[in-house]
Amino acid sequence: MNNFEIKSDFTQFKKKFLEINSRLNLISKNDENFLYEKHIYDSLSIDLFFKKCSINTNGIKLLDIGCGGGFPCVPIAIEHPEISVTGIDSIRKKVNAVNEIKNSLSINNLELICDRAENIKDKKYNIITSRAVADLNKICEYALPLLYKDGYFIAYKSKKAAEEIHNAEKTLSKYKAKIKAEIQYTLPLNETYVRNLIIISF
Repeated sequence: MNNFEIKSDFTQFKKKFLEINSRLNLISKNDENFLYEKHIYDSLSIDLFFKKCSINTNGIKLLDIGCGGGFPCVPIAIEHPEISVTGIDSIRKKVNAVNEIKNSLSINNLELICDRAENIKDKKYNIITSRAVADLNKICEYALPLLYKDGYFIAYKSKKAAEEIHNAEKTLSKYKAKIKAEIQYTLPLNETYVRNLIIISF
C-alpha cells in the first residue's frame, strides 16, 4: 500500500479541534481517539496524488466541497502553505468552527465560505476535493463545473470506490471527464482500513 510523510506539527491543531469538538460534536467521541489516524492522515493522503502525478503545488487554488469540521481543508492548508485553500459548507455551525480554528492557528492560506457549491458558479479551481460528503455521481455534479480544464477532482472514498465509479459513468461522460488514477492506501490503524483517492480530470 502507499504511504507518505507528514512534515507539519499538528499538536496545536489537535488541541484546538478537540476543544471545539467538546462543544459542537463535529466528529464522534470515539473518533476523537483516532483524530490523527482517521482524519489528519487521511486528509493528507492527497500527497500521494501530488507525487503520482508530479504536481507542482505552488500557486494552486484548491476547493474543498463539504468541508464539515475542516477535513481535508485544514490539514492541507497547514501542510501546504503554498496552496490557496477554500473550504465550503452549507452548515453555518461547521463553517464557524473551522473559522475559529483558522484564526486561532493563523492559517492565512485558508478561506471559508458558507454556501452550497452549486451557488459559486463564477469561480474555478485547479484542484477540488471532497471527503465523506455524497456518492461520487452526485458530488461530480457539484465539482466538475468548478474545475479548470487542466484541473483535478480528488474524491476521498472507501473500499466501495469501484461501485461508485460504475454508478458515476454517465455523469463523467456528460462532462467529458475521465478517471485519471485510483490510489489505494491504508490508515495507520491496528486493523486494516482501506481508503481510495479517485482522481478525475477532463
